[in-house]
Amino acid sequence: MDKKIKKEQMVSDSVSDKNIDSDADKIMEETLKEIFDEVNNSDEDQKDDSNKAVEKMDKKDNKNDKTEECQKVSEVKENPEGTKNSKNKKVVKKVEEEKSEEKDIATAEEIPQQTDEEIQEKKKKRNKILGWTLGVAAAVIVAVYFGGAYYFSSHFYFNTSINGTDFSTKTADEVEKYMIGQVDNYVLSIKKIDNSVEMINGDDIELEYQKSDELQKLIKKQNAFLWPKSLWDKSNIRANVGVEFNKDKLQEQINALECVKEENQVAPVDAHPEFDGNEFVVKEEEYGSQLDRKVFDKKIVNFIEKFEDDLELQKEKCYVMPSYTKEDEIVAKACDTMNNYLPASITYVLGDNQEVVDKTLISQWVTTDENMQVTFHSEQIAEFVKGLAGKYNTRGTQRSFVSGNGNKVSVKGGSYGWVLDQKAETEYLENAIASGTVENREPVFKQKAASHGSVDWGNTFVEIDLTNQHLYLFVNGSVVVSGPVVTGKPSAGNATPQGVYSISYCQRNAVLRGPKQPDGKYKWESPVSFWMPFNGGIGLHDANWQSSFGGNRYLTHGSHGCVNLQYSVAEKVFANVHAGTPVVCHY
Repeated sequence: MDKKIKKEQMVSDSVSDKNIDSDADKIMEETLKEIFDEVNNSDEDQKDDSNKAVEKMDKKDNKNDKTEECQKVSEVKENPEGTKNSKNKKVVKKVEEEKSEEKDIATAEEIPQQTDEEIQEKKKKRNKILGWTLGVAAAVIVAVYFGGAYYFSSHFYFNTSINGTDFSTKTADEVEKYMIGQVDNYVLSIKKIDNSVEMINGDDIELEYQKSDELQKLIKKQNAFLWPKSLWDKSNIRANVGVEFNKDKLQEQINALECVKEENQVAPVDAHPEFDGNEFVVKEEEYGSQLDRKVFDKKIVNFIEKFEDDLELQKEKCYVMPSYTKEDEIVAKACDTMNNYLPASITYVLGDNQEVVDKTLISQWVTTDENMQVTFHSEQIAEFVKGLAGKYNTRGTQRSFVSGNGNKVSVKGGSYGWVLDQKAETEYLENAIASGTVENREPVFKQKAASHGSVDWGNTFVEIDLTNQHLYLFVNGSVVVSGPVVTGKPSAGNATPQGVYSISYCQRNAVLRGPKQPDGKYKWESPVSFWMPFNGGIGLHDANWQSSFGGNRYLTHGSHGCVNLQYSVAEKVFANVHAGTPVVCHY
């Protein structure tokens, strides 16, 4: 029985102690809140002081107005004629009454003369009162300061927010109680770059609050003796508040979000130089919707653990961000460098055709890499020149023309035609662009022809019709010589090759020789009067050993490859051609 009474007494004492502590906390909290409010209201007090000063000045102005009225009365009295006016009399009377009242007040406020001893005695009393007052004030300040230090050893500072919620002057238990209440309705809102929102519900991931000493640690971490600074300093704390959840279910919820689906991943585009038709300008970056999954998943876990409910993906850098933005100076510098290549303009004149290399084309040959370093692609210049060669080189290509007999024929092969010197032209063009050259020009050719038309050998040439065994000599487009021929013997492997060639040189009275034999003699020797080679050892010449020309004679009595002419025909041809004259052999 005695033990039971004793235990009840201990419980009663404990409850009493808690009540006393609670009452002390409430008193201290009210006192500190009054100080907090006093600090926050200091600006209003300053405004009141300012208004009082204005009122004081107004009173001073009223007093000056009265003095001016007295002066007016004096002036009226000095002017007897003015007294005839009834209004002046009333003013004088009113002013004299006010003056009389002021004299009475001044008389009442007059203080009797005091001795020096009395004055000194009063000063001593005032100093004592002042000292006592200051001592009391200091004691109050010290009491409040140390009381606040004690109070904030178990409470959060003024102006304290935890995970975005204001918990000023709250204990760890009060904060924890609030957190427990919030867990039941927790929803994480995920704001995407297009401002649409997706959500993860706490119930779907089995979110629960777990007690911990994290909040107590935060209170202990704050220096209780520095509590006055919290009157003006704000503290925003990010804390793990002891929540637990099913990680597998959270991953399921994440994978089900629209923002993580593969079809919704749009990669960002860096700010970069872009040609606008006239110059390179900075093209603004584009923010895609491609998530950085490592950052994204980590942020979701962090927000849930810290009990934060609004996750802005762009703000939290959950997206794959552009490496460069329009504000980056390096992008602007790249534009300037690239624009330095654009002033050049080279126009290639190729017969009736023109090929222009200007800023439109050059802009395609200047690029930047991932580090915004500018590269001028000389290999693309080489490709351009190669394209010119493919378009305008004619050597060996198939060409069509109207034969001397009036038929349209085609010829392919041979050594005659345009051949562009690609290496030399590539080097020239690259230097011309670098120096900003503006000009019209013809490319560098290794080999030239008569014209850039479809029939590049022009209108002065020798035609050999291998099928009909006939020769035509065109001079300025007209046939001036025509006659039968005997060409190479096909059955002996000496058929005259088709193609377009040109005469190497012209020689009179030459001796044509065959292969040299072991005994030093030539297999055959044939003296001719007119020798005009056009394809190595194959040429045009007279052949007095042929008894007839044309027809099918070449099949049985054909040459070793040369074109045998009648003497008269050979003579006329020799007189009208020179080194370089085209020779067209066709079937």
